[in-house]
Amino acid sequence: MKQDRIHTQANPLTPAEFAALGTGEVAYLKPMTSDELMRLFPHAPKIESGLHLYTLLSADGAPILVTDTPEAATANAWEHDLTMVSVH
Repeated sequence: MKQDRIHTQANPLTPAEFAALGTGEVAYLKPMTSDELMRLFPHAPKIESGLHLYTLLSADGAPILVTDTPEAATANAWEHDLTMVSVH
């Protein structure tokens, strides 16, 4: 009897391939301050320090939208047919 062999690879995806999963389809909401925003995304336009913001990020962590309410970010995701996921 011939036995089927299953080969599992320790790292089936490269970091770049893993980061691209869900891009254009999945987004997540992340609350952050304007100071964190400027640190994470130094090319973002300068805004007032100490603001509480909500960022809509793509699956690979790229910013899609920055707003002052979670509802606005969620509405933008729905408008662009993005599936919102929870990240813990």
